[in-house]
Amino acid sequence: MDERAFDLWGLPWADEVSFEELSAHIHPADRDRVRAAFVSTRSVAGPYEIDFRIMLDDEVRWISTRGQGADAGIVDRVMFGIFMDVSGRKQAEEGHELLAGEMSHRVKNLLAIATSITNITSRSATTIEDMAKGLTARLTALGRAHDLVRPLPGREGKAALLGDLLSVLLAPYDDQGAFAGRIRIAVPRMGVGEATATTLAMVIHELATNSAKHGALSANEGTLDVSSDTDDTDICLIWAETGGPAIEAVPDMEGFGSRMISRSMSQQFRGSLSYDWQPTGLVVTLRMRKDRLAA
Repeated sequence: MDERAFDLWGLPWADEVSFEELSAHIHPADRDRVRAAFVSTRSVAGPYEIDFRIMLDDEVRWISTRGQGADAGIVDRVMFGIFMDVSGRKQAEEGHELLAGEMSHRVKNLLAIATSITNITSRSATTIEDMAKGLTARLTALGRAHDLVRPLPGREGKAALLGDLLSVLLAPYDDQGAFAGRIRIAVPRMGVGEATATTLAMVIHELATNSAKHGALSANEGTLDVSSDTDDTDICLIWAETGGPAIEAVPDMEGFGSRMISRSMSQQFRGSLSYDWQPTGLVVTLRMRKDRLAA
């Protein structure tokens, strides 16, 4: 290997390097696959290519290895090939896969939300005209909320006040009829930064969607309270549902949406998200760093 290859693998310079020395740096999940590929290069004629991960302390790199197998092109019994750092390409591919999964998940949610909003509107509408007017207003509010769960170009500075952001996101689910005001929001006056507004909106949007499908917002008399608790470094948002369907068993929270918002809370806010399935309804606690929320 040349100096660039040793640097790529995080190894000190040596006159020779064995496959076993390289294997020690290969990600455990890829090691057997790479070993099998290495063995096959001695028996399968023609070019080969394989991508795998290596670990350098806490850093993970993607490596693409290419060469010729079955002694093809070997000179003086020396095997030739190349190592390429393809970490950027792999991260982009993972990002595209995540985006595709998120978009599929969101489309399914939007269809479910539209059904729920139609049911909510029908409770208070007395005429077809009232029904159409109320449904149009809610779907328009849903569109505004949906805009907040994706980044928009040209937006700068603080995205919104925390209370305003929550109000816009939850407006489509409120009932303007007999149960007007069933969604109550009481949070401190503080700004949400552009870098974090989209992530927070995505989390709230997911919680509201689940509530509209299965929780308090799916029931005629269900209510939702969003309050807060703060200390010197953190802010906790408490999402408390009451009046929804009876909770017979703790639901499985391993779906795409649940994993997505849990990861977002940890990575973006250096915080956490916890569920408390009480007899009266679901209580979700979102803990976030203040400095991360305002970033």
